[in-house]
Amino acid sequence: MPDTVTVKHFDGATSEVEKSKLVWRPSAYGVVVKDGKVLLLKQINGYDLPGGGVELGETLEEAVVREVKEESGLDVRGPELLGAETSFYKPYKTTGKYVQALMFYYACELAGGKINNDGFDEWEQEYALGAEWVPLEELPGIKLGTSVDFRKYIPS
Repeated sequence: MPDTVTVKHFDGATSEVEKSKLVWRPSAYGVVVKDGKVLLLKQINGYDLPGGGVELGETLEEAVVREVKEESGLDVRGPELLGAETSFYKPYKTTGKYVQALMFYYACELAGGKINNDGFDEWEQEYALGAEWVPLEELPGIKLGTSVDFRKYIPS
C-alpha cells in the first residue's frame, strides 16, 4: 500500500502527499431541485452544492439541513441519502493541511426561506459568491468548484 495519495488543489492542480498529513473531514451536501432548477453555491472557482463539514455530536442529516441554511438562507427538510464519495484535497488558502473527505449527498425538500449570504462564515465570505438556482439543462456546462463531480446525484 503506497504511503502517499494524490490530492486535488483549489485551482485544479494535483500533488502527491504523505498520508500522515491528512485530516478527516466528514461532510454533507444538499441536492435541492425546484421547478427544473438545482440550488448551487457559486464560488470563485466554480460551482458546488451547498454543504460542508459535520460538527461533533451532529448527525449527517442535521448537518445537511444546517449547511444548506448557512450557505443559502433556505430551509430544507427530509434529507434522503443519495450516495457517498471519498475525496482527497488541499483546502483553499491553507498551507500544509490536506483533507480526506467523506462526502455524503442528500436529496432535500425545499421548506422555505429566501436566498441570502447571512450564514456565511469568514472563509465562505472570501471564496463563496452566493447561492443561486441553476437550470438543470445548464449543469453539463458548468465549471465545478469541488474535487468531486456531484452532478451524478442530481436528477435530470
